[in-house]
Amino acid sequence: MLRGVGRRTVADTGTDPRVAELRTAVARLRRELAAHPAEFPDRAIAEDELAALAAMAAGGLPEVPRLRRSLLLVAAAIGSVSALTAALGGVRAAVDLFGEPSR
Repeated sequence: MLRGVGRRTVADTGTDPRVAELRTAVARLRRELAAHPAEFPDRAIAEDELAALAAMAAGGLPEVPRLRRSLLLVAAAIGSVSALTAALGGVRAAVDLFGEPSR
């Protein structure tokens, strides 16, 4: 079976490794956000967009523009919460694995 350049699947699952990385990163940020004790004005927006990212990852190959939009909304919603910086960086790195949106 031929695969696109740079695209491998995770052994035995047929899952694109980029999707697996996105699932892992989103799950980590969702856990850290849930455990974060402070309330902030846009927390619900961050939670909603993380749920959308998780759904996109569960559905297979997500659309890059939608991924980037959700990432932007999450970053804007939790941007000043330094305790979540590393986990947010993980989500950004996972989204970056999908490349730029096609024009």
